[in-house]
Amino acid sequence: MGPPKDRGEEWFIEIYLAHYERIVRYGLRRLYDGDVAAEVAQEVFVIAWRRRAEVPQDCLPWLYAVARRVLANNRRDGRAAPQVTLFADVIGGGGRTMVMAQDSLVAVAGVRAALATLPGIDQEILRLIGWEELSLGEAAAVLCCTRTTAAVRLHRARKRMAKALNAQLDREG
Repeated sequence: MGPPKDRGEEWFIEIYLAHYERIVRYGLRRLYDGDVAAEVAQEVFVIAWRRRAEVPQDCLPWLYAVARRVLANNRRDGRAAPQVTLFADVIGGGGRTMVMAQDSLVAVAGVRAALATLPGIDQEILRLIGWEELSLGEAAAVLCCTRTTAAVRLHRARKRMAKALNAQLDREG
């Protein structure tokens, strides 16, 4: 059957230029190595080209989902170790969370340490909403679940993050 006629080189160049940097940053926030993050992004776009008939019109959540799987495969193969980075206040509710600059590196380290204690799925939903600034529906697409499931996961992750931050503050205080 082949890809749709409108999914040629022009389409690919358009999505590449529109989303490449975001996919690199997605990888970079999970890895310390910029070269590996760029390689992950390149692999994501190779997959997008090969599977272009399956790529939805709103392709960014799909690209993030592919990046997530590429990173998971790399971790399993021992090619890249995940690194936790979060510079957002993801405890509050109400849709997209504003990214806030921290007053000190100690505060950032505390947030990172608290986040690292959470299960992987909690970390991922908090990053997608808080850092990648995806909507709940977009995060659900990345996680391959329904919007309702993503909302429940986010609610539970925020509660666990609040407890982890309080425990971190108790240890520091």
